[in-house]
Amino acid sequence: MAKLAGHTFLATLGKKRLRPGGIKATQWLLKEAKLNSSLKVLEVACNMGTTSIEMTKKYNLNLTSCDIDKNALEIAKANAKKKKVSHKINFVYADALNLPFEDESFDVVINEAMLTMQNDKNKEKAISEYYRVLKKGGMLLTHDVCLTKDDETFNKEIKANLSRAINVHVEPLTVSKWTETFEKQNFDKVTEINGPMSLMKPTGMIKDEGFINTFRIIKRALKKENKTQFFTMFKTFKKYKKELGYIAVASIK
Repeated sequence: MAKLAGHTFLATLGKKRLRPGGIKATQWLLKEAKLNSSLKVLEVACNMGTTSIEMTKKYNLNLTSCDIDKNALEIAKANAKKKKVSHKINFVYADALNLPFEDESFDVVINEAMLTMQNDKNKEKAISEYYRVLKKGGMLLTHDVCLTKDDETFNKEIKANLSRAINVHVEPLTVSKWTETFEKQNFDKVTEINGPMSLMKPTGMIKDEGFINTFRIIKRALKKENKTQFFTMFKTFKKYKKELGYIAVASIK
């Protein structure tokens, strides 16, 4: 069986939250945005729609959610229908580097765990697109992987090994480099929190998924066809647990 991208693989195991800082980081972002039903909100790289659905239900939003993965979009649509909010979410097939929306269309743009997978040029291109579609005074909310040490040689090793483990090329940045990247795109105020990754930690999984679903995920992970990829990812995240973290950033236009 061919190796899947790490986030796709975890989704096949039943993991619903595929973000490095888990529910804690996402909740911080949503609190920063002070969401309410009058705001126009865009989620870029919505994946299975978990955050979009939660925002819709909690804040009574009508929002737009886009992704470049057609399979993920179909799953997101099915999940929204199951949760009875499909009439409130407009799912759009779109590329973050070339968004099909007019300038200053949204009050809030949220994008989790996607920029890490872009090179520096594409990071800047995506962020410039988010800036373009945000209204003046609007807020960009992002959530990504960060490097905790400013050691260029060691960080190069981490990025190479992490890319191999999750079968996707990744280029996380240090906290200071992340904030510089947003400031470079003319965002007026950049606020961040950071901390240890929870994505594959047992305690983090239980907090994000609940005990029962965590048990189901582990049970599926231990199947013969999944075991090798799961343990490759698990061991890599464990090896670099002090060097890899999450960063959540709120940037105002």
